[in-house]
Amino acid sequence: MVQARTRFPQGILVSCEVPWDEKFEIMEETFRTLVRRAQECGFRNMYVFGTAGEGHAVDDRRFRQVVRVFAEETRGAGIFPQVGVIALSTPLFLERIAIAYDEGFRIFQISLPSWGALTDREVTKFFQEVCGAFPDSQFLHYNLPRTKRVLGPTEYRRLIDAVPNLVATKNTVLNPRSVTALLRHAGELQHFLAEDGFAVGCLSGECSLLSSSGKLFPKPTHEFFELGRTRQFDKLFPMMRDFLQCVDEIMLEPTAGLSLMDGAYDKALDRLSGIDFPLRLLPPYDAMPDAVFERCLQVMREKWAHWLPAQ
Repeated sequence: MVQARTRFPQGILVSCEVPWDEKFEIMEETFRTLVRRAQECGFRNMYVFGTAGEGHAVDDRRFRQVVRVFAEETRGAGIFPQVGVIALSTPLFLERIAIAYDEGFRIFQISLPSWGALTDREVTKFFQEVCGAFPDSQFLHYNLPRTKRVLGPTEYRRLIDAVPNLVATKNTVLNPRSVTALLRHAGELQHFLAEDGFAVGCLSGECSLLSSSGKLFPKPTHEFFELGRTRQFDKLFPMMRDFLQCVDEIMLEPTAGLSLMDGAYDKALDRLSGIDFPLRLLPPYDAMPDAVFERCLQVMREKWAHWLPAQ
């Protein structure tokens, strides 16, 4: 079976977290440094305000500030910046998308409203109303359990026909069978998948990589993506194993027993990459404790220093 042509280019997607000072105001220069570092590492698809970027916690004033700075730092040729919007109603989605739209953004990452699980009819209505309000823009659906409704291949198939500017998805929780079905039934969308999903997806067709550790390990991340893009499966799957082991050893094992929001891990990764990046999250969420971060740093230096960029 020949995969349908995708609506969005294949690539590597990385997040840009927002650093907050003691008063929970944006540390603008640190944020600019992070965004520039992502571009220096060769990443062209980047976004703010997913769950790791605290899109669920930020208010309108901070949203405007961050979007303005992000716009200034991502205006270069060949950059595909996305602004994420997490909200509880269609009007709130439209308001925040309009803010970013006015700053020049034309790619948006949206999740379903999370107060209650949407019905099939409500899912279609949501995408038609939100995406249809900005017909010259492109939309990526962030598919996650927190919205109480994880979409599968058949749901995406219906949306492909109903929403022409829905161009991509971000999926991190699908099993191998679901990933394969996603590529088979919804191949027109560009699916950004975590390392394990990406490797499995490449068996079935074109897909993209969602990388949480790309800014920390840029060279291995680009190598892993190229192995998948060129379908070198004999090298791709062993490297997938290495990535999973790396994340387990650096992040998951030192934080065992803690209950932390996504952003706590991603901000730790930003600091591990060498940027003087604060770990704090917007209230009421807890940051990774400093002692735990130091254990993560120790493991990285002891076991994964060979993946770090040359100094």
